[in-house]
Amino acid sequence: MIISHKYKFIFIKTLKTAGTSVEVFLSEHCGANDILTPVWPAVEAHAARNYSGLWNPLREILMDPALFMRSGIRDLYHRRRFYNHIAAGVVRKRISAKIWKSYFKFAIDRNPWDKTLSHYYWLKRLSPEGFSLADYFAGSDFCLNYPLYTDRRGDSLVDRVLKYERLNEDLGEVFAKLGIPFSGSLKVKAKSEYRSDRTHYRNVFSEAQKNRIEREFEREIALHNYEF
Repeated sequence: MIISHKYKFIFIKTLKTAGTSVEVFLSEHCGANDILTPVWPAVEAHAARNYSGLWNPLREILMDPALFMRSGIRDLYHRRRFYNHIAAGVVRKRISAKIWKSYFKFAIDRNPWDKTLSHYYWLKRLSPEGFSLADYFAGSDFCLNYPLYTDRRGDSLVDRVLKYERLNEDLGEVFAKLGIPFSGSLKVKAKSEYRSDRTHYRNVFSEAQKNRIEREFEREIALHNYEF
């Protein structure tokens, strides 16, 4: 996650959408007072800064006391003000209303079938040998991103959700708006080593798996008009 006072934007980092690559690129352009949360695993070219410390929790308590008691109080104790995949709703509570309203807020999302396959390969690398696609679907750890950039009613909290499928084009438009130098390509692919098999998802998923993803990602499919 990034809050740039230099360029007046907030980047909400979603899952399996080249978020780390975007952060590495932006890290080189952000100012010394900007907020950049650490990434995991760490990337040498990414310089995290200004993400920890105490904050006034009153706004957070008033807006959602139950959520604050579940997680906010723990974050406050550990001075964990901002972190990697922090939701936009939490960021809004931990910064001033003026900054939230005036800064351009954006996130990225991805075709759910393609994203699910990428997520499977990421987990496979971290799991014991023999972790199959069937094992993945037997669990319930799907890569849902909409809770990171929408509120509880499903309304977007960001100004724009970029599409992974046309990432360079969308980033070009956003960076032009913000005044960030951009050649048209990130020129970095962080974490790309997690997946070597590039078979298209249409040639991987069974009909049942395809339909399961459609059910699990119903909101994201509706929000972004994705199709199999």
